[in-house]
Amino acid sequence: MKLPYIFLKRVFDIVVSLTGLILLWPLFLLVSILIYLEDHDSSPLFAQTRVGKNGKKFKLYKFRSMKADAEQHLEELMELNEADGPVFKIRDDPRITRVGKFLRKTSIDELPQLWNVVKGDMSLVGPRPPLPREVAMYNKYQKQRLRVKPGITCYWQAHPDRNSCSFDEWVKLDLKYIQERSVLTDLKIILMTVRAVFRMDGI
Repeated sequence: MKLPYIFLKRVFDIVVSLTGLILLWPLFLLVSILIYLEDHDSSPLFAQTRVGKNGKKFKLYKFRSMKADAEQHLEELMELNEADGPVFKIRDDPRITRVGKFLRKTSIDELPQLWNVVKGDMSLVGPRPPLPREVAMYNKYQKQRLRVKPGITCYWQAHPDRNSCSFDEWVKLDLKYIQERSVLTDLKIILMTVRAVFRMDGI
């Protein structure tokens, strides 16, 4: 990948993310209060280990959308998994809070990752960062999605039927981005994501 694109992408990431963090602080405060009012026992922010470029692990930040003991109940829900491949996803996950349902539907829960972008762990656009337990089940083909810095949004994230996509289709979309990535491609995906957010395509 050409250096001008890498440089422009990083500058764009920093400028947009810092601007977003500054402008959105009232929303961050409101969301934090709503999460705290529903569940006093957990922090509004949730830090989770994810896998980034070339397998490097980092802490990803999100607004908490699940109950504080969500991870402890994962095993007992595994048999209800509706996703294929290494991904876990079920409709009406009982671990999701009332506030969390709205946050996921609007993708507001992802906004703290703007800080991950500023830190350099992530980019605005790139394959979504997987969990270590998911990567442990990847084959050689699937590991190709770890060749670039992960992003807040991607082709899959902006896809209107993303919850119906198989994991193989998801990987194909990520590899399509890796091959096509450019300033124009990044802008296109960001615009697609804005449209998806207004349609409330999240889950």
